[in-house]
Amino acid sequence: MTDIPHVKLNNDVTMPQFGLGVWQAEEGGEVERAVMTALEAGYRLIDTAAIYGNEAGVGKAIRDSGIPREEIFVTSKLWNDSHDYDTALAAYDASLERLGLDYLDLYLIHWPVPADNKYPEAWRALEKLYADKRVRAIGVSNFKPHHLEKLLQTAEVIPTVNQIELHPKLQQRETRDFCAQHEIKVESYSPLMRAGEVLQDPVITEIAEAHHKTPAQIVLRWHIQNGLIVIPKSTNPSRIRENVDIFDFHLTDAEMERINSMDEDKRIGSDPDTANFK
Repeated sequence: MTDIPHVKLNNDVTMPQFGLGVWQAEEGGEVERAVMTALEAGYRLIDTAAIYGNEAGVGKAIRDSGIPREEIFVTSKLWNDSHDYDTALAAYDASLERLGLDYLDLYLIHWPVPADNKYPEAWRALEKLYADKRVRAIGVSNFKPHHLEKLLQTAEVIPTVNQIELHPKLQQRETRDFCAQHEIKVESYSPLMRAGEVLQDPVITEIAEAHHKTPAQIVLRWHIQNGLIVIPKSTNPSRIRENVDIFDFHLTDAEMERINSMDEDKRIGSDPDTANFK
């Protein structure tokens, strides 16, 4: 079983650096099998969200795994229609009930929703949950530096994590630099690009051949060596096992630089400055 490294968050909670994302995994058997496969392969970080509609399946797999709850790091997220203070508190309770768990390890505001700019109010609710020890860490997702700057004007607790779209074609250096200055860990979602487009790039395929690894393993290793937390999504058992098999080799400085040079600021998901969906 793979020994996955951990990172220390700014509140001294430790978090696995590698985990499973379950976006678009269907509720029921599909997500349950994916989570169970991941846990059997050594994963200990599972990332879901209220909007994914699969929290119940994630929770069932965690309970059925037989692994002690304290050994599994569970993340969920507050959806965009619940940024009012009381609504946010109720949304957390609803997520816990669907998951069948007593607490979350990490709870994130899913999007800043610029149309209403209520995320500072939602953050107050998360701070309340954290103060009451109902969640071990709180953070944000899809926040750019200016969103974080606004949040930090009134925040009493600095976010521990900012989960953002990040892959070799969208490296988000400005956001990463801002987060580093404020001791906020960056977590990569869509780390391979959703269609796996980056895996066809000749730079990646050449490096993969040199290491006798798959292109996906090369890209995931690049995330790890950049100090990023990474949560590739898959429901394919063989791919789930393959993705985590990245801790027996290192990319050279030259290989890292070649991948670092691939940045095109190419976003495949929504832009946080215009994403107003609820």
